[in-house]
Amino acid sequence: MEALDVLLNRVSTARLQAPAPSPAQREVLFRAALRAPDHGYLRPWRFLCIEDAGRERLGELFAAAVLNKNPQAPAEALAKARNMPLRAPLLVAVIASPKASPKVPESEQVLAASCAAHGILLAAHAQGLGAIWRTGDMAHDRFVADGLGLAAHEQIVAFLYLGSVDGELRTPPELNPADFVASWG
Repeated sequence: MEALDVLLNRVSTARLQAPAPSPAQREVLFRAALRAPDHGYLRPWRFLCIEDAGRERLGELFAAAVLNKNPQAPAEALAKARNMPLRAPLLVAVIASPKASPKVPESEQVLAASCAAHGILLAAHAQGLGAIWRTGDMAHDRFVADGLGLAAHEQIVAFLYLGSVDGELRTPPELNPADFVASWG
């Protein structure tokens, strides 16, 4: 697939099914992530792959996080939390792991980790895989971060759900760049 085609036509794919990306496809996904802009070559990211029984364990962690916030949470909320990781055969937690730097602020390093996540999405699309970037409450919950073993200075920037496309890819909407670009000065 041509680079511009990937950039202009990538779409989020919410309906995913097995199989998960193969080891060779994963190698490409993570190689693409490692090409993210990275001022200072700090590599302020890391990735957790969650699949198979790990998805059920993550669902239990999500349910525990719901209970941690609301001990009276309804059964439906707990079931929803447990089922969230089951929507794809592979989840990749993209973690911003800022490094001490006198030149590169933490906010810039978090942006670099987000660019790494985008690289994974682009590489997935280029390989014909389906992917969607999800955040939501669980990505910002310290209970979840602790349960995944994140250090105090780390944060989840994305849960990338990856798999085979279930159905047809949707066509991205046509947007006019002029609606978003202006001259200054």
